[in-house]
Amino acid sequence: MENLELIIIVSVLGLGIFSQWFAWRIQWPSIVIMSIVGLLIGPVLGIVNPGEALGDLYSPLISLAVAIILFEGSSSLDIREIKDVSKSVFRIITGGAFIAWIFGSLSAHYIAGLSLEVSFIIGGLFVVTGPTVIIPLLRNAKLQPRTAAVLKWEGIIVDPAGPLLALFAYEVIKVITNTDLGPDYLLNFFVSALLAGVLGFLIGFIISIMTNKGMFPEYLKSPIFLAFVLICFTIAEMIMHETGMLAVTVMGLTIGRAKKHVSSIGNIHHFVEGISVLLTSTVFILLTASLARETIAQIFTWPIIAFVLVMLFVVRPLSIWLPTIGTELTRAEKTLIGWIAPRGIVALTVAGYFATILEEDGYQDAATLTALTFALVFVTVCAHGFTLGPLAKKLGLSNQDSQGVVIIGASSFAIALSKKLKEMDVAVLIVDSSKGRLRPAEKYGIETYEGEILSEHAQFEADLSPYNTILAMTIDSAYNVLVTQSFAPEFGYHNTFSLPTPAESSVNQENLSSAVKSHLLFDENAIFTELNRKINTNYTLETIIINEDNNITKKILPENTTPLFVKKKNDKIIFITHRTKLAFDEGDQLVVLKPEE
Repeated sequence: MENLELIIIVSVLGLGIFSQWFAWRIQWPSIVIMSIVGLLIGPVLGIVNPGEALGDLYSPLISLAVAIILFEGSSSLDIREIKDVSKSVFRIITGGAFIAWIFGSLSAHYIAGLSLEVSFIIGGLFVVTGPTVIIPLLRNAKLQPRTAAVLKWEGIIVDPAGPLLALFAYEVIKVITNTDLGPDYLLNFFVSALLAGVLGFLIGFIISIMTNKGMFPEYLKSPIFLAFVLICFTIAEMIMHETGMLAVTVMGLTIGRAKKHVSSIGNIHHFVEGISVLLTSTVFILLTASLARETIAQIFTWPIIAFVLVMLFVVRPLSIWLPTIGTELTRAEKTLIGWIAPRGIVALTVAGYFATILEEDGYQDAATLTALTFALVFVTVCAHGFTLGPLAKKLGLSNQDSQGVVIIGASSFAIALSKKLKEMDVAVLIVDSSKGRLRPAEKYGIETYEGEILSEHAQFEADLSPYNTILAMTIDSAYNVLVTQSFAPEFGYHNTFSLPTPAESSVNQENLSSAVKSHLLFDENAIFTELNRKINTNYTLETIIINEDNNITKKILPENTTPLFVKKKNDKIIFITHRTKLAFDEGDQLVVLKPEE
């Protein structure tokens, strides 16, 4: 068929994004939907085999996509996330990875029936828990920050280490089995890996300096960053195959660290993350659609099933519990982290590479690698994707039921409201793009985030998981509407609020769809300028305790008093809106804005 490659690429792109959207609608892990779609169009219905149709383009496309995904994940890391669990993270990515390698290799040999040489190669690869799967799961699960940080850092740091470990095992086996190769051959491997790491650091460092000096125009920054990621990956791959992933990870870590000094770098990640989301869905469908039916049939053999079960219930828990003895992690955190280890794109792509070269080297059992890898990927993605949320909730590590408030806009009134909420033991986060406007909030010990909340990257980086309510309270009514429209699906219609719009505003919130429009806060006069005028003059926030002597539900509040929110006896926070009827129970606390006496 003419233009077959073009049709396949566009179709897979469309199916990938549809899978992401459909997974969001039904609240399933997106990787599960993508795997099902790929299997349906590939080995099940036989509509297309991308690996055969794309020919020589197939492997380079997959490799470049993985490079961008790894760069995006590593550049989003923030060292502040692991300040309380740095010891645990270090032990997991070193001792834990080594334990997973040894026990995983022995399991592949004694249970799956692979030769010892092939087992140690694939065992090194299976230490990965890729960011392509972990990060989407963390977004949906809303784990507590410390637990999420461990899983996120492990996934991104170990992801390039797994292929390198597998490559190291392969090089050692070649030296052992081939008398013509000496120690110099292994030395070449270590030097190549070191050069790849240095290359990633230098490119990341140089591009950060050039950005800081304003050498790139704004409209070219994102394309330049993307081009340098691909250049870095390609040069490293020319040095030695499979070191490109190490290079782009180091480059991402270097640029991520530079974000503190180069503010414009943060804006670039919104573009890169959008590309990453698109590529993640595309690559996963390409890989699953390219599987042969014989490979799928192999998955249901007892040796492979037994191997997957041992990896889930023995190897993974041991690789977490043993190295974290004596660390700050609790028993509940170790249990959750010891269960969650989904494999993703990197495992599938690298396994395909090793299956090919090992078969060429005469290892007949290497043909089983693809089936073994896909079985582990699909089972871990499904098992961990569907159980992460419920297990975290049962272990008390979920923020699904948290009573926290995100306030968009650091005005005087917003800071006063945040201070009051904090005094009442309610978690508060103020988000604003201006560091100067956030400074007064920081003096009161209120959590702040400097950045653009509408950036998907910023939403994850700001860690919104401890919060269940969002208030859009900037001076820009149109922006408030945009924020509430964006966050209504995530926080829920009944937990998304904004200030009423001034009479002269062109935005009429009453005409918005009821599915996305926010509740309008307080009353029709509680517009931005009026609230801030009051808080900057002689108004204050006061708490009224509801009791038998204070029958406030049966009388009108004093003049010039604006009810703001109620803290119920069960600690639930209910914000007053245009539609709220003042009805309280004894013991409730009503917070109002009123003139000082």
